[in-house]
Amino acid sequence: MGNRVNFSGKHLDLTNIAAHYTDVEAALRHYFAYPLAHGSRFAGYTTEKVYEELEQRLEEEDRSCVLSILAALEAAFRIDYLQRVYKRKKDELSKEFRVLYKAKSTHISFEEILSAWIKHSNAPKRLIGDLRGAFNYRHWLAHGRYWNPKLGQRYDYDSVYMLAESIFSSFPLIEN
Repeated sequence: MGNRVNFSGKHLDLTNIAAHYTDVEAALRHYFAYPLAHGSRFAGYTTEKVYEELEQRLEEEDRSCVLSILAALEAAFRIDYLQRVYKRKKDELSKEFRVLYKAKSTHISFEEILSAWIKHSNAPKRLIGDLRGAFNYRHWLAHGRYWNPKLGQRYDYDSVYMLAESIFSSFPLIEN
């Protein structure tokens, strides 16, 4: 079967991402609530300018956490793919993954993994479609945001977090 991937155990779970998001949001709100306490940092700022900068920081934190959530989802699907191959599971999805693994090993695309799920599982296809849309947003974020994306909907921390919860509760992913 070739070289196996040694799982790092460093992939994030939704609970840790949510705790980070909540902590950073609270810290930013506290920091910007008392601009005079920070000396020259906010010198010359109007109240509106302080609020505008807070909103920019919160939006950036939102985007960063969306990237973390989507990375966690991709990691979960990739770990599942490898675990099904390594454990030689007998279901149709696992058999398809073994065929793909022989051809592609670990160089399989995330899209190929999702396509196999659609073909060989009872997992909700709507969720896979929603995940594909969210990954278009991830692609835009990860590649510098230099174009106007055509996404079909607005993505933010809350919507992507809810999508991730739905996926984790609906897909029988094998844990590491």
